Amino acid sequence: MARARIEDAAGSAAVGEVRAALAADATPPRPVTAMAVRWLLQVLADGEPGATVEVRVPPFGAVQFREGLSHTRGTPPNVVETDAATFVRLATGDLSWQEARAGALVSASGSRADLTGYVPISWQRS
Repeated sequence: MARARIEDAAGSAAVGEVRAALAADATPPRPVTAMAVRWLLQVLADGEPGATVEVRVPPFGAVQFREGLSHTRGTPPNVVETDAATFVRLATGDLSWQEARAGALVSASGSRADLTGYVPISWQRS
């Protein structure tokens, strides 16, 4: 059974609320953070179909994206993992991939585990 999709309006609103909380050095509500992360992962996967890279944002979600060689079982060869706040900041352009890597805010393993060019995520839909 397919996972329920998050509506763009609800996802975008959740992202806005999380960004505002992070900018104020506050902790956003967990359900709002979960929705924002899951929606941004959904948009990432929609924009770059495939299964070459897996992006993990525990405990909220994971998605595979990017065309190329894919895996079917076990740990994928290209994995990016980070926390929710860092992922939202990356996805919205509030933090660059290079800054996240330099600050050890993300774990990236594999030759294609590089989100340069994929973040920030464009979520304006036509």
